[in-house]
Order: sequence, then C-alpha cells, then structure tokens
Amino acid sequence: MLSGLTKFILGFLLAIAVLIGGGVAVALYFMNRTGIPPAKPVFSNDSPSVKAQAPKATETGAGKPTLTSGTNTKSSPRSTSTPTPTESPKALPSGAYRGRVSWREGLSLRSQPNQQAEKIGGVGFNQKIIVLSESEDKSWQKIRLEGSEQEGWVKAGNTEKFDQ
Repeated sequence: MLSGLTKFILGFLLAIAVLIGGGVAVALYFMNRTGIPPAKPVFSNDSPSVKAQAPKATETGAGKPTLTSGTNTKSSPRSTSTPTPTESPKALPSGAYRGRVSWREGLSLRSQPNQQAEKIGGVGFNQKIIVLSESEDKSWQKIRLEGSEQEGWVKAGNTEKFDQ
C-alpha cells in the first residue's frame, strides 16, 4: 500500500516538473524570438544615397565613399574607381580628420546640431566621413561625406577616427 502511494506522489510531482519545464522553455523561446530587432526599412522617399549605401556598406565592410553619390547599386562597380582620384588631391581642413560611422543602424544627417533640426540625409554604417568640427558642448559633430560635398551634423560618439 505504501509503495503504491509513493509511486503515485512521485509520478504526480514528475509530471508537474515536466509541465513547468516545458512551459518555461516555450516562454524563453518566444521571448528570444521577439527580442530580435527587425531589418531597417527603406522607403521610397529616402534620398538615393541612403538607399545605395545601406546594403553595400555592410557587404563590403569598407564603406565605399561612392555610395553617397550613386543612385543605383548596379552602377557601383563603375563608380568605385572614379572617386579615388578626387579624394586624394583634396587636403583636409585644419583640425579635421577622417573617420567612419560606428553606429550599426547608420546616422541621420541634420542641418543644425540639434534633434529638432531638419534631416537632410543619412550616413550608412561603416561609411567613410570627414569630421570637420564639433559643437561647443561636444555632443554634435559636423561631418562631410567622403567622396561628396554633402555636409551636416551627426550626434557625437557614433563615429570613430579612421587612419588610411
């Protein structure tokens, strides 16, 4: 009699443990699946430079400077050879240095050094830039896209110095 009761209690506790363990495993699986950020969308009203540079910058790993001027990704092999001569002769302004974007989602290029300023473009991850200056409070950097004449402000701390 005692052994039958013991078997029943142990079986019941084992069944409860299996149900709880399975529930926790399923809950952890779904929590991990919802924690993955979705891919950054590209909209039709984005500037052509943002569309062309976002996929290419991650594929090449070098952030080609021509991506800002190219309007379509099919012409990038032809346009990669042209900016090299134009970027070499240009001397950097005093106090400026070369860098690259270190923020994985890319940066918004703004007309003034504040969050409410007009967005004038974007800079893709790992894209080469020239840091021209910093704001007085050191929280914004004025940059120029390498291989382009487009200038604007980005939030400081999202770029890193790059030695060629």
